[in-house]
Amino acid sequence: MNSNGKLIAAVGAAVVLVGAIIAAVVQTAGGKLDVVGKQSITSFETILNTIPDNVKADEINGGWSLNAPDVGVRFIWSGDYSQSPLHDVMLEIDSAPFVNAGLDADKLPDNYSAYDGMLMVGTKLGTEKPVYKGDATPLAAYGQIVNKHRSFINYHMDLDHYGVKLGGGNMFEWAKNMETNTVKNQNQDKDIVFVLNPEPLIAAGVDPEKVEGWVYAPVSVMEGGKTLEVYKFLKPFNLK
Repeated sequence: MNSNGKLIAAVGAAVVLVGAIIAAVVQTAGGKLDVVGKQSITSFETILNTIPDNVKADEINGGWSLNAPDVGVRFIWSGDYSQSPLHDVMLEIDSAPFVNAGLDADKLPDNYSAYDGMLMVGTKLGTEKPVYKGDATPLAAYGQIVNKHRSFINYHMDLDHYGVKLGGGNMFEWAKNMETNTVKNQNQDKDIVFVLNPEPLIAAGVDPEKVEGWVYAPVSVMEGGKTLEVYKFLKPFNLK
């Protein structure tokens, strides 16, 4: 083989290698090698199995709910986005601690609803009707989020938590591993954490230091490739 032939062969091999790398990246982005997504399903199942009495069908929102041990808030996720009346993933919150701290619910943004002593905040994921392999269960409904709307699943490295993004800086998080779960700089475990962005609540009159039952504290988040400290309202629970 002459030098031109060797050059063409080398270029061809390089193209094949680059193509294989791109294919691997695309495969990962598409979810086939999505370790975070798959592990989040496994760890979410552990949470569901740890507090089964707190997991209920939610007919109004067409899905399932996970109640906090103090029943002050619950995480709700839809089982059928084509039937969800308002949001597909959301928090329903006892409004009393915020009203007592100065909340004027009429000043909340559009992603909030106020009714019957409750607040709801969340977001739509889509409008499609999910197709389940087998029964529609709480875990299967969560799996639909991972499989169809992966960008809404978060991994919080500092806390070693997975989470569902609820829009507007609100989250529901849970420990990747409840047995080894620890929180840096704090002497408590946070097996599940309900997270609210305080800014719209403060803008609606809430004094963050007077909200009972919620912790107002800085949390490390990744934004634009940088770690930032932002304040959140947190309601954490140790389930062990």
